Amino acid sequence: MLLLFVVLLFLSKGCLTVSSQNIGYGYRLVSLQENLDGGGLIGHLLLKKATSTYGPDIPHLRLFVKHETRNRLRVHITDAENERWEVPYNLLPREEPPPLEIHNQKTSGFPFTASEFSGEELVFSYISDPFGFAVKRRSNGETLFNSTTEAEDPYASLVFKDQYLEISTSLPKYSSLYGLGENTQPRGIQLQPNDPYTLYTTDISAINLNKDLYGSHPVYMDLRNRNGETAAHAVLLLNSNGMDVFYRGSSLTYKIIGGIFDFYFLSGPMPLDVIDQYTSLIGRPAPMPYWSLGFHQCRWGYHNLSVVEGVVEGYNNAQIPLDVIWNDDDHMDARKDFTLSAVNFPRPKLLAFLDKIHSKGMKYVVIVDPGINVNLTYGVYLRGLAQDIFIKYEGEPYLAQVWPGPVYFPDFLNPSGVSWWVDEIARFHKLVPVDGLWIDMNEVSNFCTGKCKIPTTHSCPLTTTPWVCCLDCVNITKTRWDDPPYKINASGIQAPLEFKTIAPSAVHYNGVMEYNAHSLYGFSQSIATNKGLLKLEGKRPFVLSRSSFVGSGAYAAHWTGDNKGTWEDLRYSISTILNFGFFGMPMVGADICGFYPAPTEELCNRWIELGAFYPFSRDHANLASPRQELYQWESVAKSARNALGLRYKLLPYLYTLSYEAHIYGAPLARPVFFSFPNFTASYGLSTQFLLGSSVMVSPVLKQGATSVDAIFPPGTWYNLFDTTKAVISKDDKYVTLNAPLNEINVHLYQNTILPMQRGGMLTKEARTTPFTLVVAFPFSATHSDAKGKVYVDDDERPEMKLVDGEATYVEFYASIEGKTVKVWSEVEMEKFSLDEKLLIEKITVLGLEGIGEGMEIEVDGERVSDLSGVHFTDASSVDLGKLDGRTNGKSLMIDVTGLALPLGKKFSLSWNMNIKA
Repeated sequence: MLLLFVVLLFLSKGCLTVSSQNIGYGYRLVSLQENLDGGGLIGHLLLKKATSTYGPDIPHLRLFVKHETRNRLRVHITDAENERWEVPYNLLPREEPPPLEIHNQKTSGFPFTASEFSGEELVFSYISDPFGFAVKRRSNGETLFNSTTEAEDPYASLVFKDQYLEISTSLPKYSSLYGLGENTQPRGIQLQPNDPYTLYTTDISAINLNKDLYGSHPVYMDLRNRNGETAAHAVLLLNSNGMDVFYRGSSLTYKIIGGIFDFYFLSGPMPLDVIDQYTSLIGRPAPMPYWSLGFHQCRWGYHNLSVVEGVVEGYNNAQIPLDVIWNDDDHMDARKDFTLSAVNFPRPKLLAFLDKIHSKGMKYVVIVDPGINVNLTYGVYLRGLAQDIFIKYEGEPYLAQVWPGPVYFPDFLNPSGVSWWVDEIARFHKLVPVDGLWIDMNEVSNFCTGKCKIPTTHSCPLTTTPWVCCLDCVNITKTRWDDPPYKINASGIQAPLEFKTIAPSAVHYNGVMEYNAHSLYGFSQSIATNKGLLKLEGKRPFVLSRSSFVGSGAYAAHWTGDNKGTWEDLRYSISTILNFGFFGMPMVGADICGFYPAPTEELCNRWIELGAFYPFSRDHANLASPRQELYQWESVAKSARNALGLRYKLLPYLYTLSYEAHIYGAPLARPVFFSFPNFTASYGLSTQFLLGSSVMVSPVLKQGATSVDAIFPPGTWYNLFDTTKAVISKDDKYVTLNAPLNEINVHLYQNTILPMQRGGMLTKEARTTPFTLVVAFPFSATHSDAKGKVYVDDDERPEMKLVDGEATYVEFYASIEGKTVKVWSEVEMEKFSLDEKLLIEKITVLGLEGIGEGMEIEVDGERVSDLSGVHFTDASSVDLGKLDGRTNGKSLMIDVTGLALPLGKKFSLSWNMNIKA
């Protein structure tokens, strides 16, 4: 074991075995001038001294610096003489830098001689020899990024070779870093010094820790708290090539195997500001249909339609909410995309089933893999071949193997490939009116490696083990693309780039090398799939993608991939979900109860309690695992009814968060420090999280536990399952919360107004029920306020924005001043909610002593005279238990019932509190 550990340690750090001093000696800035055509600075960097390590250096570099917005600075460094690969601008729209001709003509501006280039929020400074640059915060001069090197630094000056780029930044000891995914981080969301961070999209399951998984997101957030002052910023290196990132605590080094340096610096200064600025650059998260916030059930192994029908009936009989039923590849004919098994899923019976569930408001989603079966009887393949849309190797479509056997991969960088895919979606939708598509295996996954051909001596795929390569293949190592000089730590073992994927020397449309575009595949497929669904009926698309890149969230949701039914994987899921909030993919979840092997009953209880509060909530399992639908165990069914029952009551809050995600990028599930950036005890907290700004989820993550140790930022937190229970936090000490098997702790923070509805078995019915407003004041408050909001729309429109007659947005306010309580609203675009007859039936006020009397109500400025149906209810006392040392509760919850306030009209309620003796 010790020898194995040493070997793995050596491999994980293998990229550092070459001395940095021998890699490169940096560049000298020989000119810098203002760019009169479009703004910014253009500079010329000249190589100081060549080396041969990892190939020859590029002698001349073009530097372009621009303050693109008040809070975004771009630093773009590329070959001054030859175009190099960049993330395509048509794939990820953004400002383009000046063409190289402007730099080479040297006629575009005047010399820039100042030592700093200031914007409104950020300042770019530089050192000429050896060239290094720094980015500072203008308000306080703090350095956010600094690539200059000193002799004692464990990294080199800037290195720029054809297949090896290196740059570093120093970091202060009080930096807390987050991001750099996708990977499963066993030590939580905060990046850990000396853990490996490799970015290269790979199909290795999420059970592999600290390894490059399905997505590539070369962005990190840096949260700093110094002398009690907190600020956050982010750094994006927009590069799709494989890379290792070495975080040492005091520095961070990028080692990249191609492309360019294209840095974007985002000034923040608060975490939500950073996400707003980041998603304004890469694309706002896609608007999600309301039904996608319901509960989803899937399994690989629903072998025929009767099984699927039985699952839907099982949930109904158990009275567990279910909105969406899914099929893995079981519905297909021989696992071929866009087909239907005539035997197991006969179309007439499937259409009748879909008519039945659609009439109730349920939805149906199926899987689609990118690999297209090489089969002369298969129309999808023949149409693709005729349109020449497959990725090629040596002039012929690149042959690989996935579930149906031999496959070719469509090229989604090819406009014809996108058009073909959109057409195939339309054809399939006529066959089966699905409500969304699940795109899997798009890293790209390949069961074989190298150059392959269809065997003549045996059939392929193998009947019992279709995941075993049965093509005749040879490894490809003859080009510098297949065997680059620098080996990234792929799969944690420096695996060859071609391993179980497309060969790097394969070619996309317009001569683009797979070597450069590999990590963009899932992103480009998400764009094409979103386009195909949008074109069908003009409704809001739902796409779930496994692989992702910068910008994927504008088109798709994500799940965390193949996990295990273990307590460790339950815990890991929180960090991954929070990370994807950073990455602009807020609609994210993990396979509830684990993909494989069989979870225990206790684990599944705890997992649905947590998974009910994932943004994307889906139970999914492997065909080799026993059935694990939530009704399979009565105890799990009870936990599901409890946790999902609250989720469905919280749907208006979740949907409003989804709206805010689309407008501002704000994640649904957030680290605690997003709302409490000065609460430093939360910087590494990965066992609790917030939904929005104010709802804390504190799950049980340990086997056998009937309580949970949780930490709360200062203030009053009310248990949403029983609002007579409260936590009053005054410091950063953990408190022990009771958590019996069927219960999870979910708390609401003070100063919040939470919109809730009655819930139901389907989102369709839940969203029509009357509203309750939960107004949370601090415990025993006499002077305080609270606020909240709700967004409602018809859920069908592709765009999620305020349009008169199609959406309504309401802001709620409340105050307590002495004995006087007031609750009121402001309304934008009232027509939709009035047409839908949405009403507020109850207001629950938490934290106030006494009972209410003397109610006054105004609606649209007119006083309501008949209040005979409105009642105050003096609810039971708040049970503080031992949490703040109190033993006697006081009556601190009041219900105002019997209301019928139209959500779409401004209202105002006020009353006085009569303090009991």
